Amino acid sequence: MHSKLRHLLATLSLAATLALPAFAATPVNVNKADAKTIAQALDGIGPSKAQAIVAWREAHGPFKRVEDLAQIKGIGKSTLERNREAIRFSGDLPAPRAEAPRKAAHHAAGAAAKG
Repeated sequence: MHSKLRHLLATLSLAATLALPAFAATPVNVNKADAKTIAQALDGIGPSKAQAIVAWREAHGPFKRVEDLAQIKGIGKSTLERNREAIRFSGDLPAPRAEAPRKAAHHAAGAAAKG
């Protein structure tokens, strides 16, 4: 009986952990921000990696693609994917992702009303 209860509790604990939202990275312009700002904004990027981002940018020029950040030692594919939505290359921030379906639905409703 204890074994089944322990298994149930472990399963529930795992489910609760997976249901919690992951750390949400904050949008940051990696071509303008200082190391402290980058470290605070991106998940898995601490002060030393953030300083390496700034140093690489100063030596090679601005980043153009998210994948360019893989040039920094210690920044791999999983870190880039986790932060992809937050990495910016200019000051302009795109509309939130949830906005697109709502606009499409609104557009479709307007077209149906006209037709």
